Parts: sequence; structure tokens; C-alpha cells
Amino acid sequence: MNVRVLVVDDQEIVRTALRLVIDRREGLTVVGEAADGEQAVARAVELRPDVVLMDVRMPGTTGVEATRRIVGDWPGPGPAPRVVVLTTFDLDEYVHAALRAGADGFLLKNSRPDDLARALHAAVGGEPVLAPSVTRRLIDSLTALPTALLPGTPGASPAPDQPTLTELLTERELQVLVLVARGLSNARIASDLGLSEANVKSRVNRILTRLGLDNRVQAALVAQRAGLTGTT
Repeated sequence: MNVRVLVVDDQEIVRTALRLVIDRREGLTVVGEAADGEQAVARAVELRPDVVLMDVRMPGTTGVEATRRIVGDWPGPGPAPRVVVLTTFDLDEYVHAALRAGADGFLLKNSRPDDLARALHAAVGGEPVLAPSVTRRLIDSLTALPTALLPGTPGASPAPDQPTLTELLTERELQVLVLVARGLSNARIASDLGLSEANVKSRVNRILTRLGLDNRVQAALVAQRAGLTGTT
């Protein structure tokens, strides 16, 4: 599969460098560029890329707002592009904001080219993409986040009239959710549970739909806050 990528960054030199890196990788093609969030939304609708590689801090419409509009207000037809945030700023506030806006991952600009290429392919496959330095801090910070900052988290201290995860999901779906939270790929989950990869993909999609979530990263946060992963 050839993954079509839209590169968004306010610095031309960065866009040029990213284009060179991405176009040299097999199965990846840069189909367009945008210099700010407003352009990113328009170009995404125009070009229909598979993945948008999005900077965070840009003049005017930020990368977080552009992500929210691309993911949440996608006009169709077909699914919205995946969004991977790529930034210099390794700050928790940016990570949380990007994931809440619907981003499928968060990488730093000092990532190795091969890691960036793998991340773009993974995002298209629905796999979570997080910079290693971000992952541990993200999990550790969850207990300090108000539930309101994680919309659609029925497993986190539900209200009396709100269904729990065990009421919303089947036993098999809960097993899949736990493995998603541990960062396993669909192929690995399929192997561990004795299912086909297509079956796992279908179950992951049902889990996201039933929990009102946008991506696997958000699902992992829900599982952690519900105590399903053994991490508190």
C-alpha cells in the first residue's frame, strides 16, 4: 500500500526536509504541503491524504485545532485522514491536547527517519504512535488528569447511571482492549488470542464506537484509568 502524506509545518525548510525523508521511503509519498492549520484543513479536504503529519505551534489556526477539525468535521466521502503530530515541543499539555483532538500519535522532530516512516505506516493501520519519551509520562500523568479532560471515558469513575466498561463490552472485547492498552499491534493481538487479524481489527473498531473514542491511544487511556492494565 502506498501511503499518501500531507506535511504541515510553518517552516518551509522543515517541510522540504520532511518531504525528502518521506519520499525516499518505500510505500510513502508526500502529496502536498501546508504552512498553517487553516491551509492544512483545506488541503486535507482537497487532497484526501491517508495521513496528515501535523506541527503543533503555527501562526493562526494551531495544529491541535486543525486536527480537531480534520478528524471531527470531516465532510467525507470516506474516512478522515489519520493525524500524526510531529513537534519540537515535548510538553505534556501538547500531547494531551493533540490526543483529545483526535490525533493518532505524537512524535518529536528528533525522531529517526526510519521511526517516522514506521509511524506513518502504523497510523494508517490504526496503530497508536507515541514517542518513547512521551509514553511513560502520559501514563503516569493520567491519575492527575480530571475525567473531564478525557471525553468518552465510561470506564473512569462512572456516574451512577453511566454504564461500566464490563457492561459496554463483551469479555472478548475487554481482552482486546487490555492488549491494545499494552501497545500490541493487531497482528500480535490476533496471535495471542487465536483470532484472525481482520477479526481483531473489527473488534477494535467496535470498541472505539461503543466507547465514543477516536483512536487506540484514547482507548489505552480508558483501559488504564479503569484499572484493566494493572497500572495506576
